[in-house]
Amino acid sequence: MSRPHSPLDAPLRQALDKIEQAGRRRVLRAASMAPQGRIVRDGRELVDFASNDYLGLATHPLPAQRAGEWAQELGTGSGASRLVTGTSAAHLAVEARLAAFKKCEAAMIFASGWQANAATIPALIAAMPGVAVFSDRLIHASMHAGIAASGVRQHRFRHNDLAHLEELLATKGAEAPARLILTESVFSMDGDRADVAELSAIARRHDAILYVDEAHATGVLGPQGAGLCAEVPEGVDVVMGTFSKALGGFGAYVAGSQVLIDYLANAASGFVFTTAPPPAILGALDATLDLVPTMDAERAHLAALGDRLRDGLATLGLDHGGSSTQIVPAVLGTEARTMAIAAALEDAGFLTGAIRPPTVPTGTSRLRIALRATHGMADVDALLAALAEAVKANPA
Repeated sequence: MSRPHSPLDAPLRQALDKIEQAGRRRVLRAASMAPQGRIVRDGRELVDFASNDYLGLATHPLPAQRAGEWAQELGTGSGASRLVTGTSAAHLAVEARLAAFKKCEAAMIFASGWQANAATIPALIAAMPGVAVFSDRLIHASMHAGIAASGVRQHRFRHNDLAHLEELLATKGAEAPARLILTESVFSMDGDRADVAELSAIARRHDAILYVDEAHATGVLGPQGAGLCAEVPEGVDVVMGTFSKALGGFGAYVAGSQVLIDYLANAASGFVFTTAPPPAILGALDATLDLVPTMDAERAHLAALGDRLRDGLATLGLDHGGSSTQIVPAVLGTEARTMAIAAALEDAGFLTGAIRPPTVPTGTSRLRIALRATHGMADVDALLAALAEAVKANPA
């Protein structure tokens, strides 16, 4: 039992006070997913434009059914890490299905997207002494954490500026024994895309390794939802993604060559020292891999929703950046204005993500609007109408 008043409490209260004063304090609030793009919070049903359940699979009956069947048959836990007794036939079978879906030789399941990036990146860097690391400045925090854990200094190129990347490769990477490029295929706060095909060509020209985080593209973009990397004929060296967004479940993966996966089984600490994912998680993923390739109509509807929303935001004079996907930001400026508009939308029955620094740069606080294939056009139109009223009441 902890002490009633720990000496840690005072400095933590001071730190929380500073966060509060900056308008950046976060709190945990209970919510439950509901069908048709809805969510229940504080006893109210809201139209959910905040969750990453892009295809509506988190509440689809088939993954839930198979998760229960696999738990009933195989138990609720895996018992150990994968290198001890935690690897089951189910793990290997699902990984083989996943590799085929991603058009790669092999794949490895991780417990979370953060873990996959934070464990895989330093393991790769350790295998290439003296490697020069190049990263898009807007890559996810977990990728930055992985680079930091390696102790290697990264060279950041301007967001999606591939000419700047080539310049850095020519100047900072020319004498290095190896080069590693890190990017996302769909950027989680802006909803814009990387030119993965051109990145692959640049990597080949400079004899570099390309690592792409496909967390927000998997299930939504590419052939049968396999992601943007699946469109590159030559393939991508390292492809990472998650099951917790469009695939509606939990966990993450890294896919690539068999040698890559064999190496990570020996060198990725977040894999080596973590208990294996349980059967229920695997069962849900197995069902999702049945569903996702068949969902071209849902993907087309999702794209149309994005176009409708961006047109509406432009009419309201709101910046939606370079979004071309199911993630659409409405950039509002200050933290206070963003929180006020998000609160007004919630009062009107719409839940949106209020994104503030340090997640995004100061002065670019925004609503991060996440569309789902279970939304209708009427949902988007109603959101835009409520947003117009909220913006009028909270001018810049």
